[in-house]
Amino acid sequence: MNAFNHVLLLNASFEPLNVINWKRAVKLIFLEKVEVLEETDHEVHSATDRLRVPAVVRLLRFVGLHKRDIKFSRQNIYARDKFRCQYCGQRLQPRELTCDHVIPRSRGGTTTWNNIVSCCRPCNRQKGGRTPAEAGLRLLKKPMAPSWLLGFHARFSIHQPPAAWHEYLFWSSDRSN
Repeated sequence: MNAFNHVLLLNASFEPLNVINWKRAVKLIFLEKVEVLEETDHEVHSATDRLRVPAVVRLLRFVGLHKRDIKFSRQNIYARDKFRCQYCGQRLQPRELTCDHVIPRSRGGTTTWNNIVSCCRPCNRQKGGRTPAEAGLRLLKKPMAPSWLLGFHARFSIHQPPAAWHEYLFWSSDRSN
C-alpha cells in the first residue's frame, strides 16, 4: 500500500470510515467538508498553489454508520482471528493457516461465522473430525460474525498501514497480535 495514494477518512467522531484516494481527499478539503489531521511529505501543485498531500482527514459533520455485513470468506476469517490459530495461538501467514469447523460438518456443523475458526495444520490434524473437547483442544475465543468496524480493520491486517494512521486505528497499539 503506497501511503501517498491512500488517505484515511475519519468520521467527525474520529472513527475510521474509509480509505479514499488523495485526489478525493483534496477535493473534500476544497469543499470544506474535512479537516486535515495528518499530512504526508508529498506535495501536489497547481499553477498558483502547493498543497501537502493529506494522510488523515476528518469529516466536519458526523455521518451515521449503516451496519454492513462482512463478506464470509477464508481471508476474512483469518483477519477476524488476527491470523492466529484459535487452538494454539500461533500467529501465521495466510498460506500456513486452514479453516476448521468447530462442530464438524459430519456432526451437523455449519459453514458460518459462528462455527469456523483459523487453525494451523498441526492443530487441524489433531482435531480431525472431533469437537475441540474430544481432541483435547480449547478455543482461544468463541467465533462470531465480525462487526463492520472490525471488517474495516481487517482490510489492514495484512498490509502495514502508514505510520500516520496508527493513532487513529484502535488496534494499532496491539500490532503484535
